[in-house]
Amino acid sequence: MYVPEYVPANQLNLKNMDSTIIKKYLSECGKKIKNNEVVSVLFTGVGGQGILLATSIMAHACLYDDYDVKVTEVHGMAQRGGSVVGSVRFGAKVFSPVISKADIIVSLEKLESLRYIDKLKNNGIIIINDFEVLPISVFGGKFLYPHEISENIKSFTDNFFILKALEAAKKIGSEKTMNVILIGALSNFLPIKNQSWLKSIKKVVPKKILDLNLEAFEIGKNLKK
Repeated sequence: MYVPEYVPANQLNLKNMDSTIIKKYLSECGKKIKNNEVVSVLFTGVGGQGILLATSIMAHACLYDDYDVKVTEVHGMAQRGGSVVGSVRFGAKVFSPVISKADIIVSLEKLESLRYIDKLKNNGIIIINDFEVLPISVFGGKFLYPHEISENIKSFTDNFFILKALEAAKKIGSEKTMNVILIGALSNFLPIKNQSWLKSIKKVVPKKILDLNLEAFEIGKNLKK
């Protein structure tokens, strides 16, 4: 597995993920599926960030590509600010939705990437949204929020990308699209056809916000600094 050269967090965006990196990771995923292995993706974040929608979009995209899919129900403190996690596993045949180690982690909130980093496989990838939700323990003064997490993450892996999904979401007028922007970024690394992702979004997202989320997906696929 190719591990990209470490890039300082303030320089990270999808233009650092060149076609060579993407092709190599896609090749690894393809080999796993051909060998009847399963690809596991873990989503982390906090209540109110739309993890349920993100897992549903990915699961349907996998189904449209004729993969077997297992999804864990989103669980955790679903109220705003509480830690939430969900997962999707796909392949030729998937027997269990349970993830012991993830090939990819998508973290919609920065601190949650640290909370679940030990779930990442040694050669896995973690995509991190540069977005902070301060937990109650920080508001109470008991703990400090680790604003600069790159060194903490680097102690586990160099194979991470911090993306400014909030900035991109604001440009199209809705912060709520951060989850779909990150799905767009994720789609670069998985052997799922683009038309399947689009078909899934059209299936899952309400019509009144469909165009906005289709735009968010395309922005995520091509996110630049």
